[in-house]
Amino acid sequence: MITIAMSRGRLFEEAVVLFNKADIDLSKVLDDTRKLIFEFEEYQLKILIVRPTDVPTYVEYGAADCGIVGKDTMMEENYNLYEPLDLGIGKCKLIVAAPNDFKMEISPSGTLKVATKYPKIANNFYRQKGIRAEIMKLYGSIELAPIVGLSDVIVDLTATGETLKENKLKIIDKIADITARFIVNKVSMKVKSEEVRGLINKLKKVR
Repeated sequence: MITIAMSRGRLFEEAVVLFNKADIDLSKVLDDTRKLIFEFEEYQLKILIVRPTDVPTYVEYGAADCGIVGKDTMMEENYNLYEPLDLGIGKCKLIVAAPNDFKMEISPSGTLKVATKYPKIANNFYRQKGIRAEIMKLYGSIELAPIVGLSDVIVDLTATGETLKENKLKIIDKIADITARFIVNKVSMKVKSEEVRGLINKLKKVR
């Protein structure tokens, strides 16, 4: 049996559709919002429901053989994992946004204040641009930071840009296009090679 770590939300709903195309029906997970472990004997699959940022940790340390996680999470941390497949779901962009009246006027000795859930990505981005940045890590309501003066800009994910518009923010830079990735524990890839590769091939055909 292959164990897959996943998280609830829009990405999981899209993953269920993708698995259905591969003739693997995981829809019963959508019906039970409290249960955390689901077994599908007919497919030899076990699904673990965890927080999005915890998916790679469960896979890296072998609590799960595989996982489905956004590329943003993989970019933010260094994980010792295989990333064999871009599933093409959960499409969004990792961007820099600022208030509509923002103007990039930073003196050589000045510092740009950046609020984000992605401090490593933000730090690397501005270091490559040669801009001194003070990175502040937040865990939610990132859009609020520039509105109340906590930061000059934010680094965050956006799918449609509607939340930014509602908060009078504009995109001023794009860091990366983001999609969900199928990740695999390195030991599982060897020990359960046939099963894991078989599942990857099924998903590859329908993505």
